[in-house]
Amino acid sequence: MILWRLRAGIGYWIARRLFHWRWVMRQPRAWAWMEGQFSRMAAQDHVPAQSFYGHILLFRGQGFGAREEGLRLLRLAAEGGDGKAAYQVGVQCLAGDSRHPADASAAARWWVRAAELGHPLAAQRLGQLYLDGGPNLTPDASLAERFFRSAETLGFRPKG
Repeated sequence: MILWRLRAGIGYWIARRLFHWRWVMRQPRAWAWMEGQFSRMAAQDHVPAQSFYGHILLFRGQGFGAREEGLRLLRLAAEGGDGKAAYQVGVQCLAGDSRHPADASAAARWWVRAAELGHPLAAQRLGQLYLDGGPNLTPDASLAERFFRSAETLGFRPKG
């Protein structure tokens, strides 16, 4: 068991380093090996690996199954304390898809989690969401203002 975890950790570490080399990424066998390392480490309940591999599957995965697995991994990472993953799950909830309608209240729940974990854009988006309202969410100006202030506290600076 310890050897398995050590092997998974070393493979993941190497694959993450190779991920930044564009020529390696274009090699199908190398990419298949790297995906295996990401998957193995995510299966070990490693929150950063779940977040990283979840984002890859969501945005670069092939087919509907990859997207669903990416969302599953992102939810696990968000529940494990990854703010970036929680933000992305909220974005997907608000967007909806062919199987699930857009749900602003679910997006708000995930963005609250992300804001609690220090994600400034999540707090900003929450403020806008509560200002405008959305599917399953009624507008609330006082909550909107609270989240706008929270976004500024977290370091969000609007463009312009």
